[in-house]
Amino acid sequence: MYAMATFAVLVALGIALVRAFLGPTVFDRVLAVNSVGTKTVLLIALLGFLMGRPEFLDIAIAYALINFIGVVAVLKFVKYGDFAHSGEELGGER
Repeated sequence: MYAMATFAVLVALGIALVRAFLGPTVFDRVLAVNSVGTKTVLLIALLGFLMGRPEFLDIAIAYALINFIGVVAVLKFVKYGDFAHSGEELGGER
């Protein structure tokens, strides 16, 4: 049963990788890469369960945090062109 779940996650991971390479826009590609990261977290957790290694769950959680921070950083860079922008408009209304 868990082996089939692992296989299903691998298939979904492959589909997301195809989307990451063929996405029409940058945002589609970033979303696909985020999806690949999420599926990787699931895969690490499933493999840890199958192998009887509960410490893999800690690795999966750390990878999920790195994935989230990385996607936010890439989206900020794509939108503003640098990482130093605060996100507030100068002289604009709120």
